[in-house]
Amino acid sequence: MPAPRTERPVRVGCARTSTGRQELASQLEALHRAECHKVFKEQISTRVKVRPELEKALAVALRFKEAAPETSVILTVHELKRLARNAAELMTLSAELQAGGIQLELLTGPLTGVYDPNGMGGAMFFAVLAVAGQIERNYIREKTLEGQVIAASKGNHGGRPKAIDDDMLTFAVALKDKGVPVPEIAKKLTIKAGKNAGKSPSVPSLYRALAAADDGLTLWPKSVRIRRPEGPLAPEEIDLRER
Repeated sequence: MPAPRTERPVRVGCARTSTGRQELASQLEALHRAECHKVFKEQISTRVKVRPELEKALAVALRFKEAAPETSVILTVHELKRLARNAAELMTLSAELQAGGIQLELLTGPLTGVYDPNGMGGAMFFAVLAVAGQIERNYIREKTLEGQVIAASKGNHGGRPKAIDDDMLTFAVALKDKGVPVPEIAKKLTIKAGKNAGKSPSVPSLYRALAAADDGLTLWPKSVRIRRPEGPLAPEEIDLRER
């Protein structure tokens, strides 16, 4: 009987650092020890969503798989954080790996090993990542809301600075009642805060503010406290709900 045919897997390596101060040497050495057929490297900020070298590594891995479907093709990285910034990006990547039949290998860290998205262990691994991604999104949302509540309690309600505040609007209404043209009124006003501080508001913005004042609307909505679902409504909340 002939011996069963065995083929070594094809490994495509990818190394990344986020800044020029970090070195790639240790990652590259580990990838070469893993006998990667080709290694891609990049120094790119974690804020940049497009990863050109990672995309090239995935493209090469897919070409290997298309040329030899029976051969195991593995995308190899030094550790999980070198692959993506968060669990959501990992899930997107796992979908690409699963579609192409590409395995993922982590050389270091608590999750060291090879994971096949189409296999039992790999499927569980990426399912855990999906749950982790949802937990991460919920955590970020809760921290954001918590920060907004704390800021609101200190009088900071967020949002863009007012281009036309209440004092400016009162002055503009008085000038308009005297027959001063709106473009001339705009030149007499000065924005107090924000990136346009020191400049005059635009004529269209002033027209909108004056129209709101003529309609008897409050130009800047009053802030309303965040309450628990079972808590009683405050008077302003009752008024807001009725309106």
